Amino acid sequence: MDNFANTRQDIISNIGAPAALKMFEKALFSITIGANDFINNYLTPVVSALEQKLVPPETFVDTLISRFRLQLTRLYNMGARNIVVANVGPIGCIPYQRDINPSAGESCVAFPNQLAQLFNAQLKDLLAELSANLKESKFLYANVYRLFEDIIKNHISYGFENANSACCAISGRFGGLIPCGPSAKVCPDRSKYVFWDPYHPTDAANAIIAKRLTDGGSDDIWPMNIRRLLES
Repeated sequence: MDNFANTRQDIISNIGAPAALKMFEKALFSITIGANDFINNYLTPVVSALEQKLVPPETFVDTLISRFRLQLTRLYNMGARNIVVANVGPIGCIPYQRDINPSAGESCVAFPNQLAQLFNAQLKDLLAELSANLKESKFLYANVYRLFEDIIKNHISYGFENANSACCAISGRFGGLIPCGPSAKVCPDRSKYVFWDPYHPTDAANAIIAKRLTDGGSDDIWPMNIRRLLES
């Protein structure tokens, strides 16, 4: 948000406030954050056991939503009107979580996915609240969790061969223990993998998600898709 505030001021300085504000009103803002608040905080192996005893999942999620409300409102106050917000995906399915939770076997890890679903339910309500209360705003809820879960479960029909391991891997059964780096082995055809590294989808998976968010139905993105938003 601070970086955008600086960039916003640069734009205003270059083309003037009236033109800049008009541009912001027409622009599409896309926000994809949240997963790292769980992966690198609440679910970090070194601190998670203690933190989860002191802070129940519901309290942690409530705190995230409260902070997010302030951030999204700040973005609106800086001129944004068309804002697409992606929910948190099935983080229990990423190679990193699979490798640090070997007891899950071939399945996704349940607890991280439950946290994501708890957050996502509140996020959808938050976006509806903001759309209703902030004049001329349109907040779209991008259901990345549903889309990515579908890709993982039905990866063969999407043209993928591997839905649980990192293409760029160094260590771990699923290549999830060490981030992708110069010493990593890269799969022969990354378009056949759902995951690029221990955390992130491949371009091939992202392209499917982007297409669905652009033209999909209300189960994919709510209350309208991106194409309808830009045409309205």
